Amino acid sequence: MKVLFLNPPSFKDFDGGAGSRYQAQREVRSFWYPTWLAYPAGILPDSLLLDAPAANLGVKQTLDIARNFDLTVFYTSTPSLKNDIATAERLRREKPSMKVTFVGPHPTVLPRETLQASTAIDFVVRKEFDYAIPDFAKGRPLSEIPSVTWRREDGETVTNPLGPELKDLDSLPFAADVYKRDLKLEHYEIPWMLNPYVSVYTGRGCGSQCTFCLWPQTFSGNRYRVRTADNVVEEVGKIIKYWPKMRQYFFDDDTFTEHQPRAREISRKLARFGKPWGCNSKVTVGYDTLKDMAEAGCRVLVAGFESGSNQILKNIQKGATVQQAYEFARNCRKLGILVHGTFIVGLPGETRETLEESMRFACELDIDTIQVSLASPYPGTKFYDHVIKNGYMTAESLVSEHGYQTCNVSYPDVTSREIFDAMELFYRRFYFRGPCIKRIVGRMLKDPDERNRKLREGVEFVKFMLRRRAGASAANC
Repeated sequence: MKVLFLNPPSFKDFDGGAGSRYQAQREVRSFWYPTWLAYPAGILPDSLLLDAPAANLGVKQTLDIARNFDLTVFYTSTPSLKNDIATAERLRREKPSMKVTFVGPHPTVLPRETLQASTAIDFVVRKEFDYAIPDFAKGRPLSEIPSVTWRREDGETVTNPLGPELKDLDSLPFAADVYKRDLKLEHYEIPWMLNPYVSVYTGRGCGSQCTFCLWPQTFSGNRYRVRTADNVVEEVGKIIKYWPKMRQYFFDDDTFTEHQPRAREISRKLARFGKPWGCNSKVTVGYDTLKDMAEAGCRVLVAGFESGSNQILKNIQKGATVQQAYEFARNCRKLGILVHGTFIVGLPGETRETLEESMRFACELDIDTIQVSLASPYPGTKFYDHVIKNGYMTAESLVSEHGYQTCNVSYPDVTSREIFDAMELFYRRFYFRGPCIKRIVGRMLKDPDERNRKLREGVEFVKFMLRRRAGASAANC
């Protein structure tokens, strides 16, 4: 059985890939690698990994490719589910013999609902699907495959028991081998990275308990399972060999720095390559660990600051304080590590005053770049349960019909429209400061590539905000 692993076509510039945490259009074009799909694709040598959004493929182009396969694996998400089902139904109409399965956090949390949403879906796989898909492709009956929810011939839905979490991550193929086989380096870029870049995972899961975070609560688990340092370094060596023009690699684990001794060990072994790299990091990581990482070429850290209110950080079980965040930013600045900070507006306890606190906090941190998102209550998270229980949910949809993130929560002290507007104000407050403008202009003057990129990104950002605002007005957000 020939298998197509598909990140399906969706909204224009929809960054909802299998390795993504932001399932909507971005302010500036950016795409993460579909890493989760790469592992089973690597187990099946005759398969194909197709990332339709990154390759700018529409439904027709995607289906023209899919016809050559026997099974299509759709990586789906809550915001994209409706569109993904429509694509699956069209595929089945054009090739009735096609088998279709859906994977990802949404089918994990709502397997029966996902399966019953369309007869075009033959089965779904809950949680990790590295071996479930190859097992089916090799002829194993659905009734014998763990973690599968499927439909019997009589129409009854059957949910098999969950299989165990994968412990030996070294046993998986390298995602880089599949990227090399099926993907194009130039399709992937992130504004705050050196591009072109390559990202992989060195582990799965996260020990943090953040109530809003989709992945650990629904998919990868609240335990950080890791690859050995030597296994990680071997893959990095392949990345550098495969793509001489690659300027930076990135570890897209939820929190690469969760096990600090391991982070330091890997860092020391990476030093031999002399290539810039980055990772996701907690703000609680110590100075000595940051120092080892910096000396090994760590260029940028992505840190989830979320809010400038200690009370909100407590509400979401962040496990960090505003004071720790300040210290982290100071240490990174001292060591020459760039920081891309992520913030969320609309978390539990949000008020007009806490929105102001967060904006002021971000400006005082004076980190290099930021990303501001609207709080999205995904099914399966504690945040979702909280807003449902308290009647804070104003709409079910997480994105507009054009793929822009919407605000669907409202609190006693701040409305959904105020939260929606705060996102744009947040960006303006941060980036229209003297120190930030000086830093950006200085880099543009030194590097022609940086200058051209920043000018393009600026135009994209302005256009995005105008479209976003117009869409919100049309929807009376």
